[in-house]
Amino acid sequence: MKTVRLSADDNVVTATQPLQVGDEGATMLIPRGHKMATQPIAKGEAVRKYANLIGYAAEDIAQGAHVHTHNLEFRAVDTEYEFGTNLRPVAPATTQDTFQGYHRASGRVGTRNYIAVLTSVNCSATAARQIAAHFTPDKLADYPNVDGVVAFVHGTGCAMGGDGTGFEVLQRTLWGYARNPNVGGVLLAGLGCEMMQIDWLIEAYGLTPGPLFQTMNIQEVGGLRRCVELGVSKITAMLPEVNKATRAPAPASELMVALQCGGSDAWSGVTANPAVGHACDLLVAQGGTGVLAETPEVYGAEHLLTARAHDRATGDKLIDLIHWWEDYTARNRGSMDNNPSPGNKAGGLTTILEKSLGAVAKGGTTPLMGVYKYAEPVTARGFTFMDSPGYDPASVTGQIASGCTLVCFTTGRGSAFGAKPSPSMKVATNSEMYSRLHEDMDVNAGTILSEGRSVEEVGREIYQMWLRMASGEVSKSEAQGLGDYEFVPWQIGAVM
Repeated sequence: MKTVRLSADDNVVTATQPLQVGDEGATMLIPRGHKMATQPIAKGEAVRKYANLIGYAAEDIAQGAHVHTHNLEFRAVDTEYEFGTNLRPVAPATTQDTFQGYHRASGRVGTRNYIAVLTSVNCSATAARQIAAHFTPDKLADYPNVDGVVAFVHGTGCAMGGDGTGFEVLQRTLWGYARNPNVGGVLLAGLGCEMMQIDWLIEAYGLTPGPLFQTMNIQEVGGLRRCVELGVSKITAMLPEVNKATRAPAPASELMVALQCGGSDAWSGVTANPAVGHACDLLVAQGGTGVLAETPEVYGAEHLLTARAHDRATGDKLIDLIHWWEDYTARNRGSMDNNPSPGNKAGGLTTILEKSLGAVAKGGTTPLMGVYKYAEPVTARGFTFMDSPGYDPASVTGQIASGCTLVCFTTGRGSAFGAKPSPSMKVATNSEMYSRLHEDMDVNAGTILSEGRSVEEVGREIYQMWLRMASGEVSKSEAQGLGDYEFVPWQIGAVM
């Protein structure tokens, strides 16, 4: 097998290995993962992959020619949307799957048990990091049910409007981390004079300070050193109570999984993403929740999601987000086609339309049950969508704030990503990269091509690992200590 054709309607195929094409007088190399025309394509004619538009020929393209950035151009989509026309019933589960999780007073079930040191403003970031650094493995040895003390610091919290979108996003993110069921205790540290006032956050979201939710600020307690000492004291007092949490059986319906991709390549939409989509279908059949995100990376494929919207209002919410992003990029003199990245293009992706068609496959086939703002609590069960940038750390931060207790991250170019407090697993799209980066990859979906395994078989492997991770199995990103620096709230609006 040298090429893969994904649909009878496609006029390109994807090379599974480097191809030398042409005659002796004029040959060209088509790299692995790149596209080749199956027929002559005239200038201005639509180029199709996955039976959908991925761009237009920028020049006449001969049959057998390499199709990529040099001869394929992006144009903004103008789609007539259908709503609820592709609703497939959720296949009922034959068994009720379970995992061993931490049951919280809220009724949610966590997969990890962390103490979070959150900051209201960048000015308290050093204090938070010093507090968390105090709690070394030796100091936590007497608390085996506590996974760690983690500082979640960020670069904003002041010099921002107090009634704008950016302020609301940061509030939702901080609140979302405080209430994520993977967090057993919270210390919220501030400076004291910042725009993001801790008291405002508590009032806005009805938070109740207590033994497992403590607050303080540097100005009131007498400076950085005293703040660090007080923070260490507060968390030391929390540890015995947080350690009382133990794992107990919980239904798979209590899992909420962040569906994410980064460093994508041409195989993302062929192997890993469809396999994750099948895993999502299996989870939804159990009553669980999958959360797709990265709005700029569904652009051009959103019509596939609106057709799966369970009602018109849900589909309209998604289209409103698409229009907001079109306006947002135009205001900032950008283009929706600024993504794919150089690495994506080296891996064979050419336009955002092509990338998006592969990305939406992570959402499986079940109805779209809800569309949410960035870091807004996801309350619907089933397959859902959360607005976010395509930048992985910012996107996953929002998904965790929305309630995700696991992260599933597909990659074709390779990634070293983790995100506390929710464990991350990484799924490789191709066997070559998996072999090269096997210390970072949990599942090799490349075997769908290299060994002829089915998407469903690999999808079930991914789903089974979700259950094991939820029960405490350590992913490769966790084993390497990733996740302390990936808290990146989406910053929107003017910095003043």
